[in-house]
Amino acid sequence: MATLQELLAQREAIEREIELTKKRERADAIARVRSLMAEYGLTLADLGGKTTGSSGKSAGTTKVPPKYRNAATGDTWSGRGLQPNWLKAALASGRKLDEFKV
Repeated sequence: MATLQELLAQREAIEREIELTKKRERADAIARVRSLMAEYGLTLADLGGKTTGSSGKSAGTTKVPPKYRNAATGDTWSGRGLQPNWLKAALASGRKLDEFKV
């Protein structure tokens, strides 16, 4: 029967092997995809993917249309991210979110 130390060493070796195999298979897959793209003249746009800049963020972000509008000031909110202060204040004073729907 194997000792705990031997089993832990085996697990560590297997985990290293798994990681190396993942990297190798991923690199092979990328090479095959690039080869097919070159063969057929495909771009990322053809695949429906987003292109990214060096920062890794999406290069072409689209603006989301507003879902809520403050009729008094014309301020808008898309419904994404933190609620703007004007909306927080209105909701705190008892108004309903539905009152601001565009």
